[in-house]
Amino acid sequence: MSLSLRLPLSRRALPALFAALLTCSTWVAATEAKKPRAPARSDSEPDLVTYGQREDVMRFATELAERRGLDAAWVKSVLAEARYVPNVARFIMPPPTGTAKNWAAYRARFVEPLRIRTGLAFWRENEKWLQRAEEMYGVPPEIVVGVVGVETLYGRHMGNFRVLDALATLSFDFPTGRKDRSAFFRDELEQLFVLAHSEKVDPRQLKGSYAGAMGMGQFMPSSWNKYAVDFDGDGRVDLHASPADVIGSIAHYLAEFGWQRGVPTRFEVSLPVDLADRAALLEPDIKPTFTAQQFAEKGAGLPAAGREFTGLLALVELHNGDAAPSYVAGTSNFYAVTRYNWSSYYAMAVIDLGEAIGLVKHKVDR
Repeated sequence: MSLSLRLPLSRRALPALFAALLTCSTWVAATEAKKPRAPARSDSEPDLVTYGQREDVMRFATELAERRGLDAAWVKSVLAEARYVPNVARFIMPPPTGTAKNWAAYRARFVEPLRIRTGLAFWRENEKWLQRAEEMYGVPPEIVVGVVGVETLYGRHMGNFRVLDALATLSFDFPTGRKDRSAFFRDELEQLFVLAHSEKVDPRQLKGSYAGAMGMGQFMPSSWNKYAVDFDGDGRVDLHASPADVIGSIAHYLAEFGWQRGVPTRFEVSLPVDLADRAALLEPDIKPTFTAQQFAEKGAGLPAAGREFTGLLALVELHNGDAAPSYVAGTSNFYAVTRYNWSSYYAMAVIDLGEAIGLVKHKVDR
């Protein structure tokens, strides 16, 4: 999950003012004393650095072990082997300022022949689990299949970063130049140890994305601990190699974040002519806020099913670079998909991919 949650990083040098103040030895000494210590360099892996016994890391390990009732020596030894990964810091950084969003280009990356073929095979191989998930949680197969396809191309691209390294890098050396999210990643690092202890796995062996997301559905450690389910009943949760557990866990996650059985995800919509009315509908962003009647009162056109819809709607705007934006009227279920990855572009890609696969399946099965 790309907690769209998806995330890039870079480290900044000392401010330019530093050069002008080099002659002031007292100032330089004070500044150097305040700089965070670099992780200890590993002799066995000269291109990376390990955190070793760095004071703040070991303090975190001690506090984590106390909070969670874990063996402190184990936590410290594992964290001492965590490595700072420059690419993690680089990838977490946002795109350059001024980069235009383009829904048409974004959609083309995911709703394409390979994902449709692979998604159809995934659907066929796991139909009983998809049906069971819909029965239990109300989430239809096309949504679950769409999530797995967008996240990892049905397990082909689950990430090759050691999750321990990625989360340690973002916990203790979060790059400057964007909002500091180190506290979030320290929480996820703690959850990684909780997960490793409960599932009896070595945290040093877990692989995932540069942001620490794991498995076919890209669950962060906290989401794994809260929402992952042993759907195949084999006594463990495996989001890397058990499609059943992946399917059940994704459906459970979406249900917990508000998915409503039988509710569509969106309707086509025509925009109000009046710019003030249009702005009023766009103001709440993607959160469903307006009734169908309120849409009509502000001049937004809906199809018959949309006009009869009794839930709340949001006017969702998807930019297309230099071309005109696209719009849909999103329901609470559209909003639920954005809780998996906080992006309307992501949600639309999941929905469109799942529907495209479903159409192919329907044609073949007739």
